[in-house]
Amino acid sequence: MLTNIIEQTKIDHFSQWLRDAQNVVIVSHVSPDGDAIGSSMGLWHFLRDANKRADVIVPNAFPDFLKWMPKSEHILTYDRNKDIADRLIAEADLICCLDFNAIRRIDAMADAILEADANKILIDHHLYPEPFCGIIISHPEISSTSELVFRTICQLGHSDKITKECAECIYTGMMTDTGGFTYNSNNREIYLIIGELLSKGIDKDAIYRKVFNTYSESRLRLMGHVLTTMQVFPSHHAALITLTKREQSGFNYIRGDSEGFVNIPLTIKGVVLSCFLREDTEKPMIKISLRSVGNFPCNKLAAEFFNGGGHLNASGGEFYGTLAEARRVFLQALDAYKPLLNETER
Repeated sequence: MLTNIIEQTKIDHFSQWLRDAQNVVIVSHVSPDGDAIGSSMGLWHFLRDANKRADVIVPNAFPDFLKWMPKSEHILTYDRNKDIADRLIAEADLICCLDFNAIRRIDAMADAILEADANKILIDHHLYPEPFCGIIISHPEISSTSELVFRTICQLGHSDKITKECAECIYTGMMTDTGGFTYNSNNREIYLIIGELLSKGIDKDAIYRKVFNTYSESRLRLMGHVLTTMQVFPSHHAALITLTKREQSGFNYIRGDSEGFVNIPLTIKGVVLSCFLREDTEKPMIKISLRSVGNFPCNKLAAEFFNGGGHLNASGGEFYGTLAEARRVFLQALDAYKPLLNETER
């Protein structure tokens, strides 16, 4: 049996909002990943099956390898459908904010969400949530927001209402936010949830193939190129990979092609921390991805040096400057964290 980790008063409050709501909008963060789309579409299926009008709106496009998810074609991207999205947000009775802890994480949508009269609930697993919602369900100890959505539905007393389509979306979010259950996934209750999702008829092996084994030839060649320029810092037990805009265009880059690259250097014996610096194709900034093993807190490094955050072994941030400048900051971070990197057991 799952532990009821969410405060019952919050569940009761949300239940009342759900009873009264007719038009629900679900929003998630910029550059949506598997957990953002999985949790959003999982909740969407649950609400639609409860005869609620529900719409998922995300700031911009999400990767092709997530577009197999049931009904994902109904997701609105704010940057291409602003007028429609603004109307839906203004008409909403309830807005569900999933998988982000700060209003800036939804980019250009922020003003519309803040100005909306709707009740707002935040369901998230990142540290330090901002108080922009009336109900805040925040559990950083939980592996993914998709897991939190599952737990929320269960505590509402509607686990029997989870369909196969809903379960597929939730499983996808849980799987992707743990690297295929290779980090942040030692809680035994994760596997109780997987058992429940399997009972709904999902094929977890097929989901894995759809997410991780449907990339293009260009992605594989891009991966090879990135690895040839990788830097390893043996005395710091760290590695760095980078990707410029020119390199992206040279390999016909599409959104999601570099997904998972940051994990590759962790397969090198002795490497505790991996960093991926990628020039953004839309904004003048560098996207930072960090992964670690053991108890090394890459989220603290992200917060201190890259205005970011995340989880113990998986985090990210942003840097406004050149790739060379971002690299220099990373080297400073390595020196600052060298004692802890050398103490961390793989």
